Amino acid sequence: MPPTDASADTGPGPRAPAGPGTEDTLDLRLPDELLTLFRADEPDPGHRRPDGADDDLLDTVADWGPATTPLGSFRLLPVRPERDRDLISRWMNDPAVAAFWDLAGPVSVTDAHVRAQLDGDGRSVPCLGVLGTTPMSYFEIYRADLDPLARHYPARPHDTGIHLLIGGVTDRGRRVGTTLLQAVSNLVLDNRPRCARVIAEPDLRNTPSVSAFLSAGFRFSAELDLPDKRAALMIRDRSLRHLL
Repeated sequence: MPPTDASADTGPGPRAPAGPGTEDTLDLRLPDELLTLFRADEPDPGHRRPDGADDDLLDTVADWGPATTPLGSFRLLPVRPERDRDLISRWMNDPAVAAFWDLAGPVSVTDAHVRAQLDGDGRSVPCLGVLGTTPMSYFEIYRADLDPLARHYPARPHDTGIHLLIGGVTDRGRRVGTTLLQAVSNLVLDNRPRCARVIAEPDLRNTPSVSAFLSAGFRFSAELDLPDKRAALMIRDRSLRHLL
């Protein structure tokens, strides 16, 4: 039975079999000259996080402060595999989550998925969503304009995407997903001044997830035929932030 609210499906969807034409967020390599165009107004490449990791493409997610929500203080904590992989793997093996993320299996499956992002160029940052002091959700904040998704919609520079799952069954429903989506999209807009739009592409079959986005201030823009799913393109516009 589909989970309520946005508990399991704002993720990348089931993986298509590897082979010619397969698209994947983590494997995309854009030509250097095209990437240069997107990075023309990026910050000085010498700007680094204190721990040495470089996620300049997303304006240093690790430094984003907490958000105040009706549920309490919420923050994004970039994943450390040695600390977090068992927890994330347990969430991925929940049938309600596995139906949309397709990352069930041994811990090594989750570990490989997370490390591919951490070892990349910073266009996708995996994070724990921490409510108070409790990790209770998993997010991927990614550059939608540098993702294969950009081939399927009219992307704009600095479009920023969100993938989300809520880990615990007890945290699902009760508008928790809506609250988190609004909080995280606010964090994106607050900390990425060049980003005019926050993007998501939940599976169109998951109407509770789509509903949660609408309640969080996103608008339905289009149906997208992606390689692994038919998706609802959801957009939260900076210009409409306080109207929707």
